[in-house]
Amino acid sequence: MLLAAGRGERLRPLTDALPKPLIEVGGKALIEHHLAHLVEAGVDEVVINLGWLGEQIRERLGNGERYGLRIRYSVEPPGALETAGGIIQALELLGPEPFLIVSTDVLSDYPFASLIDAEFEGLGHLVLVDNPPHHPAGDFGLRSGRITRDEPRLTFSGIACCRPEWFAGLAPGRRALRPLFEQAIDAGRLSGEHYPGKWLDVGTPERLARAREEYYSGD
Repeated sequence: MLLAAGRGERLRPLTDALPKPLIEVGGKALIEHHLAHLVEAGVDEVVINLGWLGEQIRERLGNGERYGLRIRYSVEPPGALETAGGIIQALELLGPEPFLIVSTDVLSDYPFASLIDAEFEGLGHLVLVDNPPHHPAGDFGLRSGRITRDEPRLTFSGIACCRPEWFAGLAPGRRALRPLFEQAIDAGRLSGEHYPGKWLDVGTPERLARAREEYYSGD
């Protein structure tokens, strides 16, 4: 599932007329970078949630055929549903097997194939990265492959693998993902890994400029 429903407030006015996933870096829209990497990893079906200016995304990507996969869309109400709420709404499209979630406002060379092949016993498996300058405190600790609340902390990359039963039975509507992470951590049911490779949150004009100038001059 590619998470693409956000408003992109910090990138205004650019996102007043263009949804954030369609901002181009290196000659491709952000979301197209992810589609290309997912196809390389063997993914053949993707669900994309649509919110702010979402029809532009549908018009750009279509059914996914030209990218080598099938795309289905989960259309959210005005204001969107936040991350967990969007996943809950899309569960029927995602099916009964574990699925990847990928935030479309990050860029990374993380090898999705390794996450597809990962074996984990809990509810989910998170990819953590080194703390960027704008988020020095990090999000979660990592000890022996388990996500913890302990320090030192790393930053959640926006990339994870989840079991659908984690979200099954939860009421629809707006719901953030972090409280679900914390509940799973406390239950000892959230595993993770540290990825030391390329990763960038393209969430502000300054970081977008960096991505264009030095991080992704092209694929």
